[in-house]
Amino acid sequence: MDAKIHVSRLGGTATVPPSKSAAHRAVLCAALAEGTSHITNIEYSKDIRATLGAAAQLGAKITEEAHSVTIKGHGTAGGFVTVTRPVFCNESGSTLRFMIPLFSLTAQKVRFTGAGRLFDRPQAIYQMLFERQGLQFEQTPEGITIFGRLRPGGFTLPGDVSSQFISGLLFAAPLMESESSIEVLAPYESRSYVDMTVDALQQFGVKVTSRARKNGSVMYRVAAPQRYTASDFAVEGDYSQAAFLAVLGCVIGGITVTGLNPDSQQGDKVILDILKRCGGKFKPVEGGLHFDRSLLKATEIDLADCPDLGPILFTLGCFCSGETVIRNAGRLRLKESDRIEAMQDRAAEDGRAHRGGRRHRAHPGRGAPRAERTAVRPQRPPHRHGAGCGGDCQRPARPALRGRGRGQELARVLEVLRGLGAKVELNTDKQEEFDIKA
Repeated sequence: MDAKIHVSRLGGTATVPPSKSAAHRAVLCAALAEGTSHITNIEYSKDIRATLGAAAQLGAKITEEAHSVTIKGHGTAGGFVTVTRPVFCNESGSTLRFMIPLFSLTAQKVRFTGAGRLFDRPQAIYQMLFERQGLQFEQTPEGITIFGRLRPGGFTLPGDVSSQFISGLLFAAPLMESESSIEVLAPYESRSYVDMTVDALQQFGVKVTSRARKNGSVMYRVAAPQRYTASDFAVEGDYSQAAFLAVLGCVIGGITVTGLNPDSQQGDKVILDILKRCGGKFKPVEGGLHFDRSLLKATEIDLADCPDLGPILFTLGCFCSGETVIRNAGRLRLKESDRIEAMQDRAAEDGRAHRGGRRHRAHPGRGAPRAERTAVRPQRPPHRHGAGCGGDCQRPARPALRGRGRGQELARVLEVLRGLGAKVELNTDKQEEFDIKA
């Protein structure tokens, strides 16, 4: 599928898509709960479908509707069914890392498969935990095989690893035979994602306590055995996707974003604080936030608790006067793609940006990633600051965003752009690749 986005005057209101992070957690808790749960405001991305498929392999009964799903769970680990085929996780790190401890409770030999770079992403934390308990954990470029049931007890994890490992243990701990403790050592990165997990667990009837210790670590305690209980769950809007619209609004003005929970635990909600530090102007309105055109200035940004904001914050830096420094960006290399390399490649088309170690610098007027820049600055405003559109917004550019199997995600982006007034042409002959041309 090809998409050509024409120079357009954008403005209006856009509702953000639901949070995949919240949806993963709700689906999993519902699958483990005794009774029937209803999850609303869900979108069936490939990642969410991977989690739904894995939940079904644990024995959950799943009924899908257009924007909601009904899940009948089994209530205890004793209700898990025989695993007869590999668990396909596609490219979803959340699915894989959430499911490994749970499938270990089946005490069966289970193989996990996936796509893309999934098994290039580190899994050493689980390998260490399994080997310490004398359990099988084998990883190859094609997948992971586990055999043996994780036992309760004390788990100690470094705080600078993916929060998905911590969440995976939290999901499994209530179904074990006795209490478990999980100590996360300082510095504790991405804690907000674990907070989302704890919130989901509590909504589905599981009790988790946490306590900060003097040495800076955080201790979680989960009594067991506990039962998950069915619950109705509305998936809230996604702040990481809202960030693109928020930056767009601060650059061109006239954008209202709806569908966000002001009390959300999502770590990516920090985009609002970052924009304030950069001089972004926005105000609450009924049902959302309205963003005005702003004179943006550079700041220092720490990605430790919000790695998914990396690409749009790089773009934001290119519209800020001064030098923007993004710290603790190393985890961006471990996503489904190397996001630092992708941003650097896009920057090389237009100018330059400096990178090194765990920090990345973006300069105004140089290096705006063309894909994000096209979305943010589709027209030349009356006054300019930061990275300008130059003349290349008026002519076809070389392909700026290319991916495989991402048509659904692209369609959602184009839907939002159309809603804001963008002129978009589609050629659906190409189903496996897409280009965005400005």
